[in-house]
Amino acid sequence: AAAGGVFPFRDARWVPDPVLAPGAAVRTPQPVPLVIDNGSFQTRAGWASADPAVPAEPLLRFRSLAARSRGARGGAGAETQVGNDLGSPEPLRWLLRSPFDRNVPVQLELQELLLDHVFQRLGVSSQGCVDHPIVLTEAVCNPLYSRQMMSELLFECYQVPKVSYGIDSLYSFYHNRRQNWPCSGLVISSGYQCTHILPVLEGRLDAKNCKRINLGGCQAAVYLQRLLQLKYPGHFAAITLSRMEEILHEHSYIAEDYIEELQKWRSPEYYENNVHKMQLPFSNKLLGSTLTSEEKQERRQQQLRRLQELNARRREEKLQLDQERLDRLLYVQELLEDGQMDQFHKALVELNMDSAEELQSYINKLSLSIEQTKQKILQAEVNIEVDVVDSKPETPDLDPLGSEQSLEDVESINEFEPLFAEEQPEVEKPAAAVQPMFNLAEYHQLFLGTERIRAPEIVFQPSLIGEDQAGIAETMQYVLERYSKEQQAVLVQNVFLTGGNTMYPGLKARIQKELLEMRPFQSSFQVHLASSPVLDAWYGARDWAVEYMTREEGWIARKDYEEKGGEYLKEHCASNVYVPIRLPKQAPRTTEVLAPSRVLTSSTGNPCEQA
Repeated sequence: AAAGGVFPFRDARWVPDPVLAPGAAVRTPQPVPLVIDNGSFQTRAGWASADPAVPAEPLLRFRSLAARSRGARGGAGAETQVGNDLGSPEPLRWLLRSPFDRNVPVQLELQELLLDHVFQRLGVSSQGCVDHPIVLTEAVCNPLYSRQMMSELLFECYQVPKVSYGIDSLYSFYHNRRQNWPCSGLVISSGYQCTHILPVLEGRLDAKNCKRINLGGCQAAVYLQRLLQLKYPGHFAAITLSRMEEILHEHSYIAEDYIEELQKWRSPEYYENNVHKMQLPFSNKLLGSTLTSEEKQERRQQQLRRLQELNARRREEKLQLDQERLDRLLYVQELLEDGQMDQFHKALVELNMDSAEELQSYINKLSLSIEQTKQKILQAEVNIEVDVVDSKPETPDLDPLGSEQSLEDVESINEFEPLFAEEQPEVEKPAAAVQPMFNLAEYHQLFLGTERIRAPEIVFQPSLIGEDQAGIAETMQYVLERYSKEQQAVLVQNVFLTGGNTMYPGLKARIQKELLEMRPFQSSFQVHLASSPVLDAWYGARDWAVEYMTREEGWIARKDYEEKGGEYLKEHCASNVYVPIRLPKQAPRTTEVLAPSRVLTSSTGNPCEQA
């Protein structure tokens, strides 16, 4: 809990991923599989090996984003940054690109950048190829074209020996499966872009009855951003998507009964006890009235001291320049006294002078100016202590002497006039007038009330953001009604929640409440939440890769790719269902011979006009 109920934004910057050096256990006795959880929000990659020397956790975790700079002005080419190398997404928000459309990778050029980043940072040292098997996650009911392009990228560009595709939510389902769990269940997977309802019967996915809701964490962050920007138009630019994601991850929750929860928020006591105040960054320098008289006087002394030092430095520099110029004029005058008339006239032309009288006049003026400057420097050294009063102080050594130097000093003071703008003598106010105090910190606070439940509620009520879709409860009921009562009873005994968008507090209780309303009286059901909804997909893929490393089941070899095409898929317990492309057979062409009696000529007698 924050002090006083105020929570500051962390605004954490991403730390660039180091280049890791894989150990010998990764390549001996044979290259171990490389597991990549290719999510639309985050990419996670690591090794799959039963050897304790190999870490059993993802070594890389970075956002699935890339940004290409336009190049520096000095002629440097465009630079591409991927994932954590971006530092912070907000300055580059309009340059960020993702290979995903919803949760399906469609921009294979950007996908290649992400894979290059993974292989480089994991220290894949093979020359010209990646000789490790790849376990890659894909979307539910992934389009064949997307899998074909991904297989082409892996086999043709990286020369991988074999690859296996699986569904992230099913990997998470099998990783969390316990001994007493049934092999059937209803998987609810909610991620960054989509929410899926996946029925699993007898250990295999029933792809015909899978349903997708095109809502996830991304839409919730955009909705929350719009709500707060309408509520606080003065902080429009400070309400960024990154901060909205931080609010969703740390301050939002799912209401068990949305209408009842809104009624609670109408109570002032409930609001004061549950509102979260988010502190935006601000600067105290905007408040000049908060300074005490002693602080103001100290600031005046510092500003005046800096101004005096600057004037003294300029006087010394001008004195040096004037002295050099005077030495030059005296040298020319010595040429006249020595009788060297030719050199004297050349020097006068260089100085843009006409006669010796003009030269003497300049020498006199310059000598007088140098003497005055020396006196000012001596006077400034004596008057070090300056008596500062509340009114604007008179700056010493600025008396107009009719010389060039005094004008420069006045100009230097005019340049620093803004420093004394706040030191103007204040008009005395009557004692009865009380000046209100302005709390700048409170002005830069965002009060989160009902916004804490409104943003995550969109997955249950998409109509809140104008989407004509069914929510999780309606979609879950629709999927269950497509089965018999016996199969429904089996599915609801293991309702499994996974995905980053299921980490809201209260989501499990909300699903239980919805199931209680739709299931028959006194029927039983069980709802389970993944132990780590974000990382369990990678852990499940690693478990599968370790178990099936030496088998052929589920692996697509290069020979299969060349014979059956890039869209080919070998099914396994956590994969999609392979539906090959079936082109309809073309019927053979039949020549129809028209009878002569059916060929008619027009009345005009033109043989080309026939019916």
